[in-house]
Formats: sequence, C-alpha cells, structure tokens
Amino acid sequence: MKKKTLRDVELKGRKVLIRVDFNVPLTKDGDVDDDTRIRAALPGINYIAEQGASLVLMSHLGRPGGKRNPSMSLKVVAYRLAELVHHPIRFTEDCIGDKAFEMASALAPGEILLLENLRFYEEETSNDPEFARKLSGYGDIYVNDAFGTAHRAHASTEGVTHYFDERVAGMLMEKELITLDGLLTDPDRPFVALLGGAKVSGKIGLIRNLLEKVDRILVGGGMAFTFFKALGLEIGDSLLDESYMDMCRETMEKAGSGDEKRIFLPVDCVVAKEIDNDAEHRTVSTGDIPEGWVGVDIGRKTVDVFRDELMKAKTIFWNGPMGIFEMSNFAGGTKGIARAIADATAEGATSVVGGGDSVSALARLHLKDRVTHVSTGGGASLELLEGKALPGVEALSDA
Repeated sequence: MKKKTLRDVELKGRKVLIRVDFNVPLTKDGDVDDDTRIRAALPGINYIAEQGASLVLMSHLGRPGGKRNPSMSLKVVAYRLAELVHHPIRFTEDCIGDKAFEMASALAPGEILLLENLRFYEEETSNDPEFARKLSGYGDIYVNDAFGTAHRAHASTEGVTHYFDERVAGMLMEKELITLDGLLTDPDRPFVALLGGAKVSGKIGLIRNLLEKVDRILVGGGMAFTFFKALGLEIGDSLLDESYMDMCRETMEKAGSGDEKRIFLPVDCVVAKEIDNDAEHRTVSTGDIPEGWVGVDIGRKTVDVFRDELMKAKTIFWNGPMGIFEMSNFAGGTKGIARAIADATAEGATSVVGGGDSVSALARLHLKDRVTHVSTGGGASLELLEGKALPGVEALSDA
C-alpha cells in the first residue's frame, strides 16, 4: 500500500468521517435487496468504533439527480446496518444542515451516524468546494472505504480531502487495492482475463492494457460482435460499435495467432429473432450468423473452450456477462462460465470477479463464496486495471 490506512493513525477519541458505498439494490417495496456492500464495509466500521472513535458515515444511493427522492433515502440502509453491528446507529434526514451537525457533535465514542443520501444535492457530483467544506465539518480525520466510487472526483471522495490533514484508506479500500494491484504486478501464471458485457467502448482500453500482462483474454458478450465485424465476419443485427472496429482489428493483430494467440473469441453463439426471452433462437457458428438475427449469448462449444482455458489458469479476472443473462434462455453462457471459475478456484486458482452483472450472476448461482475475491467496484476496478489513476485514491495521504 502506497497510501496510509486505518492502522497508521490514532483513532481513540477522534471523530471520523468515513465515505462508504451503500449504493445497494432495493426491492419493489423499498427494502434492501442485497446487503453485500453494507457487509463489506463492516470490518472498517467495527474497527473504528472499537478503537474508541465516533463515526459519521456518508454514502449515495441511486441517481436522484440532485433532488430529494424518498424512494432513494438511506433510512432503509440505516435499519439494515443496525441489524448487522453492535454499536448504536443513528440516522439524520439530511447530509448537511444544523440538525445533522448537532447529531454528529453529540456522538459518544463508538456511536455511529449515517447521513442522508449525498446525491440529493447536485453539489456532490459536481464536486462543489463549499459543499465539500461543509461535509468536512463532521470529523477531524477522513477515511475513504468506498472503492466503488474511487474513480469519481466527487465532493465526498476528492473535494472533502482538501480540508483534512489525515486522509486514509479504509479496510475494504485497502483490500481492493492490494488484490487488484497484485493482478497487475505479481500474478501466478497462467493469468486469464475473461471480459464480457455489451459495449466494446468500455472495455477496449482494458483489453489493450491487459494484453501485455495476461496470458489469455477470453472475450464474450455483446462486445464480441464488433471484433467479429472487424475481422470480416457477418454479425446479422447483433450489437456493433463501428467507431471501434479499427481499434479492435489492431488489437487482434497485436494479440498474435495460432499457438501464440492471446485473445480468444467465441466459436459459436446463440442467436435470436429478437431480444425477447420467448423469441425463436438457435446456436450457430460465429461465422454463420443469419441476416436479421441477433447474437444473445455464447454457445456451448465456446463455454467448453473457455472452460478449458480457465481450468489451466492460476489467476483469473472476470468482468461482464457472456450474454443477456437476465433472460433465462440466454443465460447459459454466463452460468457455464461462472461455474467454471468456481471449479478453477476449487482447484487452486486465484479468482477475482468485478462488475455488478458478473457478481449478480454469481449470486444467482450461489457461487459468491466459491471465488477468491468479489470486488465491490466494477467501474473502479476496470479503470485501475486499465492503468488509470483513481481520484478517490490519489487524494489519500501517502504512507
């Protein structure tokens, strides 16, 4: 770690302002549907409280667009958090204002206050200096434990740090940075990256950066079709990002061929008449996609090819589904890959999974406990592995 962590500072008697990532999915009734991100923050929260400090927690939830929206209140998160910790939890219905500051000032050591949704104010995402200054009034030490937002220069992740002498990484942030940095600097080999998702625009930079660091890159999902088109294959009405075709072609040329090739594309795919779970669909070779049909998943032969590569791997990174896995008829590829990664992990591989859709697929199959590390930050993990600096990390004190 090149940044200070919680263990590097004295906490007893301090007031700690901690940025957490409680952006959790909610049910139709407005309850917490998946508390993974809340649980991920518990080690840091409990450590700070047990060291004799008081805590003010701040987070966002959803995208209220700078306006107060009761359906995106963090009150339900406060209730869930209270069920998970043994320290007193309080909630304030604003993230700034006299009442919120009075409640924070009254906290005793070991007590916790959760602020209302930061994004009820547009000043949060615009990184407004005055808004950041107001937030800084809650503590005398700043902790960022929200890896999922570390790639955003917002008031609570970057702006607020200008008002603190001590700005440290929380335990979750520390774990994420060490794990992901290890992929780039010292992975056990063979190192295989499995990348899916819809748009090639969001992954091509990552692919090009990883190309020099991994032994194999397995490409699935909607973005594979831009690669196919760049190689001269017909893709029917499948997803295409024409502006990235040249870049895809250049990347494939760099990746080599024959026994030396480092990028594997699907050899077959499931195609459908339309994107509807009940639509007519069938499996075809990737060079035989009929006109008017849409690619919606990788095929069984591709699952077998990818599985063989994954089972030979010692290190695996997965981000992005292999198809439209929300629809049961087009989820087979993603399910097959998830099971292969779990099996490879059981055989001794180190597996890191990032991205909401990939994690959701693991959860649906009850496989989250069968991989080495589930990252809480999809976008942040991708940018870190792409070689980009994360504003929320750069703003922390150097060790």
